[in-house]
Amino acid sequence: MAGPRTRVWRPGRPVPVRRIVGQQRRGGGDPTQRVIGETVWRGSRTPDGPATLALSPGPDRVEARAWGSGADWVLDRLPALLGDADDWTGFEPRHPVLVEAQRRHPHLRLGRTGLVFEALMPSIIEQKVTGQEAFAGYGALVRRYGEPAPGPGADRRLWVAPAPATVVGVPSWAWLELHVDPARSAALVRAAERGAAWERFADRPAGELDRALRSIRGIGVWTSAEVRARALGDPDAVSFGDYHVARDVGWALTGEEFDDRRLAEFLEPWRPQRGRVPFLVGAAGLHRPRRGPRMAPRNHLPRRAPGG
Repeated sequence: MAGPRTRVWRPGRPVPVRRIVGQQRRGGGDPTQRVIGETVWRGSRTPDGPATLALSPGPDRVEARAWGSGADWVLDRLPALLGDADDWTGFEPRHPVLVEAQRRHPHLRLGRTGLVFEALMPSIIEQKVTGQEAFAGYGALVRRYGEPAPGPGADRRLWVAPAPATVVGVPSWAWLELHVDPARSAALVRAAERGAAWERFADRPAGELDRALRSIRGIGVWTSAEVRARALGDPDAVSFGDYHVARDVGWALTGEEFDDRRLAEFLEPWRPQRGRVPFLVGAAGLHRPRRGPRMAPRNHLPRRAPGG
């Protein structure tokens, strides 16, 4: 096994590596991201090929090691992944809860991967289902159709998500076994058919990516925001349509649960950085009290006939 490519990044400020990179994690069992001791491990499919990235934080530095054909690619973009491109200039918290959240988390930033399809795949799978169902479906897809991460990633049970061409080739019956219904699987296949073209948007304005995403049947406002937040670190991305976001922001900042209309009106003064408001509410761990039983996952598999 070839040795790793390495990089030591000294940002001149504390970097909460685990929390920033954790923005990319899709549930506790995400096979593409693991935390072992103090080291954060990520498996990614870059334009140059698969990569394993290991990040070890220190008091004044972040030590990074990478393996695979995409190693140089992920190391070159290490500062952006850790929020170095996230500029809070012009953002005014305005509300005491947000002021306090920003005071308590002064070094928390929005990271960006620059990998659009990597963010798009799980975002489509997460549409309109419970978190448990979404994370299980994505994890199953990665383990069945992805590949072990390069270098020591495989020994740490780290995976790289499948390429767009692989997703296009997944048969319809397999999606049902993965508990991904036809509406979501069809949207994902339509997106995957554009292949590497998605990565061209990594360095373009977020509005261009939003328009391209929403031109795909089955991709709407919520999915676009989820992708832009992770791939581009878009500070104006708000997940309208989410089951929790509007309710939690309203409860945390006014004591009343919002719907999407009220959330949009409330956030308007923060444009073009509206996404920082739910970001800070989440960073502070604020959410309305959960009531009632949790939603049960749905079963997308056809029912068997008696004796079948």
